[in-house]
Order: sequence, then structure tokens, then C-alpha cells
Amino acid sequence: MKAVRLHSYHEQPVIEEVPEPTAKEPFDVVVKIGGAGVCRTDLHIIEQQWAEKSGVTLPYTIGHENAGWVHEVGPAVSNVEVGDTVILHPTPTCGLCHACRAGDDMHCVNSSFPGINADGGMAEYLLTSARACIKLDPETRPEDVAALADAGITAYHAVRKAAPLLYPGTVCVVNGAGGLGHIGIQSLKALTAATVVVVDRNADALELAGTLGADETVLADGKHVDAVLDLTGGNGAEVVLDFVAEQGAQQDAFAMTRRAGSHFVIGYGSNIDIPTIDIISTERNVVGNLVGTYNDLAELMVLAQAGKVTLHTKKYPLDNALDALADLDAGRVRGRAILTP
Repeated sequence: MKAVRLHSYHEQPVIEEVPEPTAKEPFDVVVKIGGAGVCRTDLHIIEQQWAEKSGVTLPYTIGHENAGWVHEVGPAVSNVEVGDTVILHPTPTCGLCHACRAGDDMHCVNSSFPGINADGGMAEYLLTSARACIKLDPETRPEDVAALADAGITAYHAVRKAAPLLYPGTVCVVNGAGGLGHIGIQSLKALTAATVVVVDRNADALELAGTLGADETVLADGKHVDAVLDLTGGNGAEVVLDFVAEQGAQQDAFAMTRRAGSHFVIGYGSNIDIPTIDIISTERNVVGNLVGTYNDLAELMVLAQAGKVTLHTKKYPLDNALDALADLDAGRVRGRAILTP
């Protein structure tokens, strides 16, 4: 089968032929990929940012946002059958550790992360686990939902955590309306009554945000922090969801957060430099976010199949994977890039 393989850090992946995976263990599931999301994390992987954390051995296949059709199952699999349309939670988990038992399965101590520390889904087939499979309406096209498997639940998980803080009359700033942010906007509108203010440096992204329900849009032109403060009576927002968190955006996000507010860090790439006195004197919170749980993805798919959350995508055949990565890196993708093997 064809697969997008990373052989060396700081060099482009190679599209090459590799053996198809097979279901060997009792709960193994092999999925024929119908859609594989292209994520900024894939760029960070190529840049070696994940090498120490993942411990992966090169070469390997990237791609951690996957949906498709069940192709083969292990002998103990009972929740899906060959031919079922599925979206895959990105981290196959054990189901037995404390985190799994508590429903916090994204912190499973025995999980793998295809596309990060094992072969991923930018390929014709992917080996995963029955525990990762969420069965979809057979009319669903995997290419239309694949990016919800990671970008979607990452955004949804942060909104789900922030929702109790966003009662009517509050303000939530969405910092960055790209691949994750545009899903965050829709999740906020579905789960909260907060006023949603979207900040982005790209006018097209702000236009998209407006069509998705943003109450206010602010161009990130160097004056955007003051603009947000003006919109909030000088106070800042109760919650800032930072989908950028690099190149200074992470400092702006904290500056747009009000006293006793919460700065949710979802994007990554740079350090946050905050004087500790500014944290304790204002009781502001900095909250990290990692992907989302299986239940988060199941809930998000309910919203997606009801039409309340939709992905804006640009699709590429698998052979054009390097073009998709280049377009993402250059900021030419509105929403998410999707490979369609």
C-alpha cells in the first residue's frame, strides 16, 4: 500500500510502498482510510519537536486524524464489523488503567498514538484498536469528518472544560480561527450562551468565523488586545481559548484574560512568559489541553451528524500529501486539509 513516511527530521516525508497491516491481536482493527487530516502537529513532527516525547523510530507513517471503513477485525472484536464506517479516536487505549476507568482515557498509561509514536493513517490502511472505533451512519463520508478525530476533539474538549465558566453574559475569546479554532467557535455556540469574540490575523479566517456564529471579530494587527479590552469594558474575557500559542499570540491571549479568568492553552510552539505576581494578584488560570476523550469524540459526532458542527476542508489525493503539508505551512488552508486515499 502507499503511505506517507518520515525518514529524517527536517526533511520532507516520502510517499512509498509498504506492507499492509493485518489484525493479529484479539482487539485489532484494520481500517481502510477514507480521510486523513493534515495537522500542524505533522509539521512539528517533521521539525523534530515530538521526537523526545514520542520516542518513535524512523521511518514511520504520519497522520493522526483518521476515518474510514473497517477492513479486518481481530477475533475478540464485537463493536464493529467489516464494512462499517468509523471515525477513530487518536489514542487506542487499554481500558484497564485508572485513567481509562475514570473516563480520562486520553491519559491512559498504556496507550499508543498512531501518527505520533506508531504508524499513522496517511496511508491506504491503518492498524488500530476496537476501543478507538466510533461507528458512524453508513452515509457519512469519512473525508468529511476525519479531522474531527483530533482537531475536532481537541477543540471540543477545551470548550467542554470551559463551558461551566461561560454562563450567559460572559465573553469567550477564540484566539485563532484556523483548523481548530473554527471548530471551537461552533462548539461554543452549541454548548454555551457566551459572547464569542474571534481574533485572527487573516481577514478570510475572520470572515469564516462570522459565518460560523462569531459575535465579534477582531483583526490581529497589533492593536487587537486593546480592541478586546474595549469590547469587554476594559476587563478582558472570562475565558480565552488560545488555538495559536506561538509567535507572541500566547502572551496576547493571557493579556486578554480578565481577573479570575482562564487562559486555555490549546495550540503550542512557544513558551509563555508570565510574571508570577501577575498570576497571583489577578487569580488568573492557565489551563493545558490535550486532545480529548473517547466520550468527547462520541459527543462531537452527535453534533456533527446533526449539522451543528461542520468542517471546512481542502481535499488532496494521497499522492499530493506534500502539497497539503506545504499549503498548511504557508497558511493557504482555510479550515483543515484532508488526504483522501
